[in-house]
Amino acid sequence: MSEVRHRRGDGDGNEKVETAGESDHVDSEEEKVLEEKYVDEMAKTLPQGTDKTPEILDSALSGLSSRWRNWVIRGIFTWLMIGGFCLLIYGGPLALMITVLCVQVKCFEEIINIGHAVYRVHGLPWFRSLSWYFLLCSNYFFYGESLIDYFGVVINRTDYLHFLVTYHRFISFCLYCVGFVWFVLSLVKRYYMRQFSLFAWTHVALLIVVTQSYLIIQNIFEGLIWFIVPVSMIICNDVMAYIFGFFFGKTPLIKLSPKKTWEGFIGGGFSTVVFGLVLAYMMSQYPYLVCPIEYSESLGRMTMDCEPSSLFRLQEYTPPNFMLPLVKVFGREKLTLYPFMIHSLALSIFSSVIGPFGGFFASGFKRAFKIKDFGDVIPGHGGIMDRFDCQFLMATFVNVYITSFIRTATPQKLLQQVYNMKPEQQLQLFYALKESLENRNILNAIP
Repeated sequence: MSEVRHRRGDGDGNEKVETAGESDHVDSEEEKVLEEKYVDEMAKTLPQGTDKTPEILDSALSGLSSRWRNWVIRGIFTWLMIGGFCLLIYGGPLALMITVLCVQVKCFEEIINIGHAVYRVHGLPWFRSLSWYFLLCSNYFFYGESLIDYFGVVINRTDYLHFLVTYHRFISFCLYCVGFVWFVLSLVKRYYMRQFSLFAWTHVALLIVVTQSYLIIQNIFEGLIWFIVPVSMIICNDVMAYIFGFFFGKTPLIKLSPKKTWEGFIGGGFSTVVFGLVLAYMMSQYPYLVCPIEYSESLGRMTMDCEPSSLFRLQEYTPPNFMLPLVKVFGREKLTLYPFMIHSLALSIFSSVIGPFGGFFASGFKRAFKIKDFGDVIPGHGGIMDRFDCQFLMATFVNVYITSFIRTATPQKLLQQVYNMKPEQQLQLFYALKESLENRNILNAIP
């Protein structure tokens, strides 16, 4: 078999004969060098926020060392964000849901901007437009599902919306197919690998951001407490880990984040468990925070009025033997707790042990592209994604936890599904249920 040979100049006027394999290897090496160059150039163009501060603060803190200057700036904007979070809670579920959507869009933009910086170097078309199109399609599908679940009865009564409810998933799939065909038509022969890599990039970004924000909305509908407590735990863990690490940190925790220490990790974890128990106890006392958000047909609107479930009613527990001496110090034989406090232990342990790995994942991603932050929106902190990297992982855990250990079928939720059925199906269900109740002497026992 004959070999395909190429002649390549060595830069001194001489020619070197290479086989096809050797030529591909050289081209590959050259592409790697170019890619490294592109990444370096891209890192310089992306906004970085950790070191960006308002001029007033910059001049006021000019006398401090960089370490304490960063401490003060982070502290100021941390308290501002906590204050903003409290205002959003006061604004109610709608304000929280709108905020979640805005955060989702901003996080997606920060991730896609990195991909676009790489894509733009090659002069390839449509990446940004396709990314935003897929974001719209994903939101249409996920939030449409939520609307159908919680507002199905109202939507079905509106003629022009009934079609959208009935064929929601088919419409969503058709919209995705349009984007898929659009991507295939935009392929450029020389850059197939790069384009498919960025196509995957967009879908991973959708998985990380859109899916998680959808789960956050689902958690809010289960009751504000299922949103506020987990989010507050992540904030507490982040703040306390930073404080413990700043003052006591000496032992490195992980190479991906050189500033993270074991002292901060352990101190933040212990603080989060204690904080979670206290917060769970306080919030379990307010029906506004613990009642699920449901649509009331009689009122014609969403309502948060309910009789709190047993999860949010004080109950007595016999403590384990190793805790008895501590309980007896307070002159008691049993512990009086809200059951939700026990569940908060699982949430706080996850937020302090597994939650930080969302941050480590983001750190590895940033290191791969030689950037310090995802953006420059929050002085001293970076981009929105820099602050919400752990929140998305926590949201998934909370949703899985509710589905696995908390959620049970309720008459209200079952009725929502029944109302979406056709009239003849509703009658069929009624007669089947009536017959079953009569056979089990349940209906006959009712006076």
